[in-house]
Amino acid sequence: MVKRTCDMRMGLTVGLCLLLGLHPCSVAFSAEEPVTISKSEEYFPDTLGSRWTYRGQISEGPLQSIELKFFTNVSTVSGTKTMNGVTVTVFHDTNPGDHGPSDSFYRRDAVGIVYYGSDPGTPLEKQITPYQIFRFPLRIPSSFQQFDRMGVDFGSDMDRDQTDEKVDTQGWSKVIGRETITVPAGTFQDAVKVEARMNMKIHLSGSRHTVSGIDVMTAWFAKGVGLVKYSERQELSAIKEDRGVITEITEELEDYDIKAAKPH
Repeated sequence: MVKRTCDMRMGLTVGLCLLLGLHPCSVAFSAEEPVTISKSEEYFPDTLGSRWTYRGQISEGPLQSIELKFFTNVSTVSGTKTMNGVTVTVFHDTNPGDHGPSDSFYRRDAVGIVYYGSDPGTPLEKQITPYQIFRFPLRIPSSFQQFDRMGVDFGSDMDRDQTDEKVDTQGWSKVIGRETITVPAGTFQDAVKVEARMNMKIHLSGSRHTVSGIDVMTAWFAKGVGLVKYSERQELSAIKEDRGVITEITEELEDYDIKAAKPH
């Protein structure tokens, strides 16, 4: 699957909620009238040296044999670099989604945030980036399609016939509302709740069968802090006699240090 845990990490990631031992609570407001959030960029701080520490939990495997693991991830704004002729901000994560260290690249401007991929990234991710993950100003509710790619290289030989599969994939981003949410780092009022959804149809070259996959991530961003929590659920249907695989990941903010922006 495409590594979605990276693609919503502006301050500080890209499902279903998994409760940790401390039972964090999320209290939704009543249905809101459509609203535009001024200074939307304040929900995605990216000043150099800012740091976020997350407590994570992951469960994965076929339904009959789920393995549960815990992990820690530290995300830091480490600098900038040039990609495709534009300057992007680099976020270094020590263990996002329990996948090991990686860098993720973003460009934020007046019209929103564009994701430029990660290093290391998957072959599929490299073919669909860059794409927009947020549009400014944020509007509640709102949604847009991020990408729609047909017949791209999946980068994996799932049916073991010596040929990588092709995949059709689409992605959507949705701003759902505002909530008060409690995580180990504290309680955050009016956190913006968003959802990123990706659908995949993987065409097996050997059997000519199609395997379906879905990745849904729900995330909460607090003003002046950034990402405080995300929950992600990935599902991949069965291949031949294999059982389908489900992966659920949650990261919650444990500690953070947002550096002040330098005056221009």
